[in-house]
Amino acid sequence: MDLLNEVRPGPNKYISGPGILDDLPTYLGDCGEIAVITGGKSFEVFKNYYKHDFPYPVFKYDGTSSDEDALRLSEEIGNAGAVIAIGGGRVMDTAKLTAEILRAKLVCIPTIISNCAPYAPAIAVYTHDEHKFKRLGITNLGIALTLVDWDLLLETPLDYLVAGIGDTLAKWYEIEGITRSLGESEISTPISMGLVIAKELLNILNKNSAVAIKSLKEKNITPEFGRVADAVIGLAGNVGGFAGAYGRVAGAHAVHNALSLLEETHEVLHGCKVAYGILVQLAYTGDYGEIEKLRPLYKTLCLPTSLNGINVRDASHPYLLPVAEFAASNNESFVMIDQGVDAVKILKAINKVESINTD
Repeated sequence: MDLLNEVRPGPNKYISGPGILDDLPTYLGDCGEIAVITGGKSFEVFKNYYKHDFPYPVFKYDGTSSDEDALRLSEEIGNAGAVIAIGGGRVMDTAKLTAEILRAKLVCIPTIISNCAPYAPAIAVYTHDEHKFKRLGITNLGIALTLVDWDLLLETPLDYLVAGIGDTLAKWYEIEGITRSLGESEISTPISMGLVIAKELLNILNKNSAVAIKSLKEKNITPEFGRVADAVIGLAGNVGGFAGAYGRVAGAHAVHNALSLLEETHEVLHGCKVAYGILVQLAYTGDYGEIEKLRPLYKTLCLPTSLNGINVRDASHPYLLPVAEFAASNNESFVMIDQGVDAVKILKAINKVESINTD
């Protein structure tokens, strides 16, 4: 059984809108014994917003999204009917791992708009000590409930929303890059659905991102803010949910994962590195016109268009070769774009992006 190729469209329930957490006790009524997994900053944001009684034991993750931390948390929790994840992507992925160990329901409450982790069954797992990408996992149990409160999400730091938009832009470019070489008979109905969703995501982000950013700055819910929130958190997860391995990750995420080898990139947000990876993938496939189409949106959102924008100051071949080799390895997703990928081709694409764009 290959879970990457199953149709896994999302949580059992997805509820979004302004003020929906006012009904939190009702949503949790059948969850049994509950444990909360969160982070320090995430929980502070949540408690500042949520003024009602919150009688559940709280457990803090260590920031790693690792197998080791999930095991620690499962041992500390001991038993739970449900795990509530409150926070961003790494909190969500840690809670997914922990809920799997405990065989518990998972409830996701994002505190930031940054990616589809509160919606998608995929899990980004990192090494515990070095914080390097380890593998892409999939939950067997899935997510029982995702609660997206737009009022709470007005507390999203601006750079996280920008990164979330960058990560979501990759949905179209990666699935299009993966499927362009497939024959008509190889495009199944679920893959077709993934393509349609990814294309609509691109349209939503192009039309609404600028106003959504303005809404966040002004702490004001607008239709555009809601559309972008639901696009980044919810709709994005359906691309891979329907298309499976054809709609999850490809060149852009392979570049992101490879950049984890460089310590100076660790402070750069996931979505910003993925956004840079989009440009590398497009340069690799010779789609320079698409890079030009993206330039206005990247400029509006201040997404990185060069190595300098992701804190990499050394663009020399010896320094970047390990990154390119990692991205080109058989264990990485660049092979979804080109089965003959090699490090030299990726280095050429990086150099091409450098020649086209400078921050």
